[in-house]
Amino acid sequence: MAIVATSTWAAFKARRALEVKWDEGVGANHGWADFAAQAKAAAGKPGTTTLRKDGDVAQAFAGAAKTVEASYSYPFISHASMEPQNCTAWFKQDGTLELWAPTQNPGSGQALVTTTFGIPKEKITLHIIRSGGGFGRRLSSDFIVEATAIAQKAGAPVKLTWTREDDLQHDHFRPGGFHHLRGGVDANGKLVGWHNHFVTFANRVEREGKSILQPGSGGSLSGDEFPGRWLGNCLLEQTALECRIPMGPWRAPGSSVFSWVFHSFIDELAHAAGRDPVAFRLELLGDKDIVPGTGERGQPYSVSRMRNVLKAVAEKADWGKRKFGPGQGAGVAFHFSHRGYVAEVAEVTVSKEGQLKVDRVVVVSDIGAQIVNLSGAENQVQGSVIDGLSTLMLPELNIDKGRVVQSNFHDYQLLRMPDTPTKIDIHFLKTDYPVTGLGEPVLPPLAPAVCNAIFAATGKRVRELPLSKTDLSWS
Repeated sequence: MAIVATSTWAAFKARRALEVKWDEGVGANHGWADFAAQAKAAAGKPGTTTLRKDGDVAQAFAGAAKTVEASYSYPFISHASMEPQNCTAWFKQDGTLELWAPTQNPGSGQALVTTTFGIPKEKITLHIIRSGGGFGRRLSSDFIVEATAIAQKAGAPVKLTWTREDDLQHDHFRPGGFHHLRGGVDANGKLVGWHNHFVTFANRVEREGKSILQPGSGGSLSGDEFPGRWLGNCLLEQTALECRIPMGPWRAPGSSVFSWVFHSFIDELAHAAGRDPVAFRLELLGDKDIVPGTGERGQPYSVSRMRNVLKAVAEKADWGKRKFGPGQGAGVAFHFSHRGYVAEVAEVTVSKEGQLKVDRVVVVSDIGAQIVNLSGAENQVQGSVIDGLSTLMLPELNIDKGRVVQSNFHDYQLLRMPDTPTKIDIHFLKTDYPVTGLGEPVLPPLAPAVCNAIFAATGKRVRELPLSKTDLSWS
């Protein structure tokens, strides 16, 4: 159903006057509370898929000096780009189509229009215009197809504009997830066993005549995820909950949440072992140069590069040398994401009432041999730190009766300027490797570094996102 008018606001006003009775389908039964209950029930059972199984995890836990169990969870979130989805389409009498769209993936958009409407590719001209934020949302081309469908019927150029509410509630969301973890350390404080049962979300799709559950983008855990390839006893499992919620890539897909879970839990194990968190991680990384990838999409991991950024960030942050007062502390994390090696230290102050202030973030990145535009690179790091902190602290989408409850920035909040870190120290290690991107790898380590700092400051462990759901007050 579409409304075509002579102005955007006339179309919006007419839409609000519509009274439509929809066939809502089985998706109207979905709710976050029910998903959480399903995930809790799944935690006590074996995963439906085994992603990695090395050694004997049960025996490792039986012989461990200490074991730690924890459950981490995070909600669906939106891309919340400043510019809602839009596209201008002009279907001409000669059968050609001209499109103007803020898209991250013009080739895919053109191909989808061809397969949907049968318009030959050579008759489609797609102009790429500036985007007011993408973060993966504009990799999808649904708004381009929608504009094309309306333009074919309208017989005139059509400018499609989504409302903010449309954009927030009908996004291709970052999937929520639940991780049930268990780890064991020996008498020397060395990590000897790791078990993660990941409960994720999936849509049912048709593949080669078969109906299968396809986890949402960023909702598939790789068997190579750290510390999977580093331990002799490691079990990684996954269980998918079927849903009708559309999902899509969100900045640093997968890594943006996996880093928070894994490096928060590694920090738990370091403290349980009575070890310095940096030393514990360096021992876990080991002395190999390269750890090869496994499976079809496995990526080799340069351990030496990660060791170097971890040592460098500890040095730049004066790790272990600074004295913190009550309610203050530092946390560390690292992650390999989108071929970039990044380590971060966050320093925080938490008031007795539980008010968080991130005082400083120190970032060391290794993305290869050359930084072409230093100010642009620094801006990418600053933006990633602020975006990562915003996503850690505030946004959450609740699902009730198949609907996204939040609708606009009044109830889906983002970080404001006064709450950004006071100082972001940026350092690059130039190494003799091909240059890779910087738009995504800095974001994943931010959340665990801050949460580990919160623990150092207050003794409280954050295991649920957003951070606003955890009472940080202390005495």
